[in-house]
Amino acid sequence: MPNQEFNFNPVDNVTVDALGPAGQRVFYIQAQKGDQTLTLIAEKFQIQSLSLGIERFISEIAEKFPDLPAPKQVYNKKKMRIQPPVDPLFRVANIGLGFDIESDLVVMVIHELLPEGDILEEIEDVLEAEDQTTEGDNPSVVRFWCTRGQLWVLSRWGIELASLGRPICPQCNKPMEPEGHFCVKKNGGHKRN
Repeated sequence: MPNQEFNFNPVDNVTVDALGPAGQRVFYIQAQKGDQTLTLIAEKFQIQSLSLGIERFISEIAEKFPDLPAPKQVYNKKKMRIQPPVDPLFRVANIGLGFDIESDLVVMVIHELLPEGDILEEIEDVLEAEDQTTEGDNPSVVRFWCTRGQLWVLSRWGIELASLGRPICPQCNKPMEPEGHFCVKKNGGHKRN
């Protein structure tokens, strides 16, 4: 797929969510602008990292620009659930955050995860023709322009969402399955140094 770019400036709503039973959940990032909905697949650790990163980023903005008004924060769990259609455009590779002081909007820049073979082919093409432009597959990019308040709410919900997964065994720190948990530490097995 060639490089596609999507720019929701600004979003009407942005959220993260998960569908499926604990241990088998699929995580999503979704934004809406007017009648357009764009959904992406993410990993749980990406949602956790994004949520914590947003928290730090908003704090840094407040320190750097102390005259900005506090962000409007309305935490409504019903609004945080993803809406149909849940037809993901792509799987997330990485997420970056930026801030535009003039519009007082934060941009969330999300890049597509390309299949491993495509990346290797692209590297080989670049090495074979250093001075020529190659027409390999490029990752798609999505930009969601959000208010600080929208991202603060997303951060709160993302942290809560990630904590709703399988309970962690206090002995071995591994997730416990609903059908039972074999704990290496509790059952006499341990690693030798």
